[in-house]
Amino acid sequence: MDDPEQARAYAEADFAEVNQGFVDRLRALFPDLQTGTIVDLGCGPADIALRIAGALPAARVIGVDASPAMLALGRAALGELAGAGERAAEVAQRVELLEGRIPDLPLPPGSAAAIVSNSLLHHLPDPAVLWREIGRLGAPGAPVLVMDLFRPVSELAARRIVEEAGCSDDPLLTRDFYNSLLAAFTLDEVRAQLRENGLADLESSVVSERHLLVWGRL
Repeated sequence: MDDPEQARAYAEADFAEVNQGFVDRLRALFPDLQTGTIVDLGCGPADIALRIAGALPAARVIGVDASPAMLALGRAALGELAGAGERAAEVAQRVELLEGRIPDLPLPPGSAAAIVSNSLLHHLPDPAVLWREIGRLGAPGAPVLVMDLFRPVSELAARRIVEEAGCSDDPLLTRDFYNSLLAAFTLDEVRAQLRENGLADLESSVVSERHLLVWGRL
């Protein structure tokens, strides 16, 4: 999502409930995750990265994205937080945003205490790069939480999901949502990807009318 207009539309959409739900799920699945470096792959405008840092005051979060436009919005959010009081500034100080494209990230193997990713998988021409990078970056036993769209059974079903979601009045975002649904993978395809990339022990399931979830420990 390198187009600044696309990035703006995405950042201005109301994903607060979904993003907070992602963070709540991370904490519920891995209550022992309190410290260390959490890597957020495909962090976008950094809303989830900031929410994780706020929820885990002893953790550091590195948000990674290939889009300069998205990272510019994320850095603006960090700047606003840094000026919003002592508590907010402390949260902002524990979030680092890094421009990079998997699998060539300048992060050491085994350096992540946990790895998360939301809505990145369907953007990747080769989904294996995500699973391989997760395996490379995560320390032994590191929690993994990946959420993404799954592909509906037909274009008609995809249009119905977009209409019923009603998540934006912006035609650009609505179009991107529809295209993203068609570009997403099925649950069976994701499970095959996990097996092929040495992550067969991770759990996976459909968790909403449009989302699937992958979770577990390396």
